[in-house]
Amino acid sequence: MSLTSQLGVEVPVVLGPFGGLSSVELTAAVSEAGGLGSYGLYGFDRDRIRTVADELRSRTQRPFALNLWLPHKERGEHDPEAFDRGEFDRAVEGMAELYAEAGVRPPEWPVAPLPSFDEQLEAALDARPAVLSFVFGVPSAETVEEAHRRGIVVIGAATTVAEARALEAGGVDAVVASGMEAAGHRPSFLLEPERSLVGAFSLIPQVVDAVGIPVIAAGGIADRRGVAAAFALGASAVQAGTVFLATAQSAAPAVHRERIRTALANDTVLTRAMSGRVARGLPNRAVRAIEASGAGASFPLQNILTGIFRRAAQAQGDRPELLSLWMGQSAGISRFDDAADVFAELAAGVPDVG
Repeated sequence: MSLTSQLGVEVPVVLGPFGGLSSVELTAAVSEAGGLGSYGLYGFDRDRIRTVADELRSRTQRPFALNLWLPHKERGEHDPEAFDRGEFDRAVEGMAELYAEAGVRPPEWPVAPLPSFDEQLEAALDARPAVLSFVFGVPSAETVEEAHRRGIVVIGAATTVAEARALEAGGVDAVVASGMEAAGHRPSFLLEPERSLVGAFSLIPQVVDAVGIPVIAAGGIADRRGVAAAFALGASAVQAGTVFLATAQSAAPAVHRERIRTALANDTVLTRAMSGRVARGLPNRAVRAIEASGAGASFPLQNILTGIFRRAAQAQGDRPELLSLWMGQSAGISRFDDAADVFAELAAGVPDVG
């Protein structure tokens, strides 16, 4: 069975899931165009997941994917008692100017935890999306089995050949080979992200050769040329993020979308400053200030603490220096304002489609 048949889509183009920047409008638009729209559920509780799934079904009857971040339980990501008070105090003090610049009060101890992953997983399974995708690890055998029992396709993300093999051994149906050019968080899980930086042109064919499941190429794919190259390297589908993030249908504020269009390939950096995890984006005042002060806490505490001024900046509409300006190395190729135009451009690079 081809991957398009397995996913129930017409065109092997997948929208990258955005943690915090997904929108129902964009996800539905990609699905309606014949691809697989994806929605990132990072930080969502049970009720919000149900609401998102209901809203998506009100906009499209076509397949869509929901995405979850697998927790590192040993790091206490969902346990407030695991947060370090000293780390909290140092980070808040180091970011005092950023809170002031955003016009918000610094957070106070204790910090509320993230929603339970088990709660998120149960809600995502109950929503019965066509696809459930995971980042930062291999879903448990029980999770994969339950998803399959409900007719849900399972996809994992890899940044190395070893991770792709681990995902295949774990029973996933397809693997996203995420080159280091990609925007946002590096979903590495076997080694540190800094030791897992493989470019898409090297990663894709090696993963294709190493596993027997379909490979979805990701990282720097922004137009028909990138799509054609990915298929030439053996991919069964492509995943695009930044080029869709730059459209009017995305949840990114206008200033973020503008920065995407003007970025050069060497403008982005990998940083832990904004979340505590390695991610690719455009450096700004917040990133430089946090890196210079050493105020960064570990994930997810850092993500929670910066989220306070980031949300305020986004609400204010014109404060790009306080946002997480996630984008990949092909950001500057983005030239379309509408998701339908982006999809048509990408589809034109798929063999026998364009």
